[in-house]
Amino acid sequence: MSTTNISRKKRIRNMFYIILTICTLLIIRIGYLQLVEGSELQSMAYARQTLNRKINPKRGTIFDCSGKIAFAVSASTETISVNPTNIPKEQKEKCARVISDIFSLDYEEVLKKVSKNSSIETIVKKVDKDLTDKLRVWMEENDITEGINIDEDTKRYYPYSTLASNIIGFTGSDNQGLEGLESAYDDILKGTPGKILKLRSATGGSLQNEGEDYVAAIDGDDIILTIDMTIQSIAEKYLMQMCIDNVCTDGGNIIIMNPKNGDILAMANYPNYDLNNPYTINDENLKAVWQELSSKEKTENLQKMWRNKAISDTYEPGSTFKLLTASAALEEGITDTDRSGEFCCSGSINIAGTKIRCWRYYRPHGSQSLREALMNSCNPVFIGLGQKIGVDKYYEYLEKFGLLKKTGIDLPGEAGSIFLKKEKIGPVELATISFGQRFEITPIQMIKLVGTIANNGKEVNPRIVKATVDGKTKEVKEILIEEGEQVISEENAKKVLSMMESVVEEGTGKNAQVAGYAIGGKTGTSEDGVNTGKYVTSFVAVADINDPEIVMIVILYNPTGVGGHQGGVVAAPLAGEVLAEVLPYLEIKKQEEEKEYVSVPEVTGLSVKEAKKILKESNLQTILEEDLADDSIVKDQIPKKGIQVEKETKVILY
Repeated sequence: MSTTNISRKKRIRNMFYIILTICTLLIIRIGYLQLVEGSELQSMAYARQTLNRKINPKRGTIFDCSGKIAFAVSASTETISVNPTNIPKEQKEKCARVISDIFSLDYEEVLKKVSKNSSIETIVKKVDKDLTDKLRVWMEENDITEGINIDEDTKRYYPYSTLASNIIGFTGSDNQGLEGLESAYDDILKGTPGKILKLRSATGGSLQNEGEDYVAAIDGDDIILTIDMTIQSIAEKYLMQMCIDNVCTDGGNIIIMNPKNGDILAMANYPNYDLNNPYTINDENLKAVWQELSSKEKTENLQKMWRNKAISDTYEPGSTFKLLTASAALEEGITDTDRSGEFCCSGSINIAGTKIRCWRYYRPHGSQSLREALMNSCNPVFIGLGQKIGVDKYYEYLEKFGLLKKTGIDLPGEAGSIFLKKEKIGPVELATISFGQRFEITPIQMIKLVGTIANNGKEVNPRIVKATVDGKTKEVKEILIEEGEQVISEENAKKVLSMMESVVEEGTGKNAQVAGYAIGGKTGTSEDGVNTGKYVTSFVAVADINDPEIVMIVILYNPTGVGGHQGGVVAAPLAGEVLAEVLPYLEIKKQEEEKEYVSVPEVTGLSVKEAKKILKESNLQTILEEDLADDSIVKDQIPKKGIQVEKETKVILY
């Protein structure tokens, strides 16, 4: 065989091996693409050949307790997007110019998006229909049927701006809840997005014979709050005025609750903020230096402004906490309300070698009953009661009243109380706890304590949402009220309420009186931290004391005005002003004044002078038939002798 033939066979064989190798590699590659990357490639192809535009659902409405007044609503708006690959090159600049002019956007930014090599670009979100209608007219006049999309969208509005802002919270640009109830109930409020699905060619162009597949968005559910818009407005009005008048450097809170079911009727914070502009700071001093602050400092200040201090911040309750000590002492049978001279205040008390003074050490209260001690807010009496109750039993009552855990109110950011562990409590620590100092609780925990006493001693759990409304069927679903445990007996709860009434009638809470109503209360003053020079002043109230419909707590942080920082002087008057408007609004009847009656005496046969004297002594007034001299004799009288009439009734003499 010639050398040439051998060489040719060798080349053919080598070529066969090469072809075989290439085919083998191709088969392996095809197998890899099919079996390993098949799903991913299919998704990529689907994404390229379909145009999927999201439709935002209408977010659920947040109503007040009536289910008619809206704190937060969603209005219909529209979003503009473009499909750059579907806009002819020669049309891009023109489209960018028109869109930027109509919506007052930067032309270069719009042109950049219109010129991108992408399937879809969002131009502007949440614009009013009157503007998008201008774009529709232009598109129709220029026979533009694709490349520019106008899709349904919604925008969140807050009709009352700052009202209940720290409760309601706000949403972000993508309709998600960021703060307050908007965040806590986001899953219920947000609904389910819809979409518009359209097929495209492999090159990204439109398929003329294929229409759009439209999947409607499902609107979110509504929620109905326990908050009463009118009561919330009253609370915020007076809180703001009192914080300004008393120069409260750290603001204040008011919580008003129905003790029978735990419904929060109002939860006011000052200062508040504008829900429609939540990133606009509310402090004029901060505004002046805002641009100089770091991003971290700006974030911290915004979060401080948004925070709901009524549930997120702790404070020392001061003498308002004596209500718990009194309740525990009564329940344990250690004392009773009106044992005259049972206690004696000498101005201070010595506990384990530590002298603890009464707030009125310079003029001691002296001999007192428990009622008088609460009226006078006498520290030594409650320190003594705390020692008799003991650490173990006292901590049992802290737990029963729910103070060793969060209340569980349906709002985000609730803080817990700060107590020393029971094992670390000595006589001095127990003494300070007994009159409300050297530990911290939240305002919502304190209102729960007072509400439990007002609810005949039965635990009450605060809540802010009472029902949800299905966004599609409009079916209302009530949220069940949690049934609480009996913390103290009904008898002892009524005794505490009776003493609270005395505090307002004759004690440190006189400034909370409201004419015609039986109000109970307790004042409180404490230091805001140790040696800070700052004070927290507070007042808790119950009304009407005979059948409590509301309980309230008022807290002012660091009042520095001329009125000082005592609870009875600063916080109690604020409570009185709020109650004077809220009680008539709730149609709580005023107490009828007891009418005093007297028997008309016999004055006929006497001189006018003698008759006048006798009638005056009987608390009756005199009317003469005519100008009679004092020595004239009375011949007749109306009313007659023995008739029962009200005091100061006029008796006519003839």
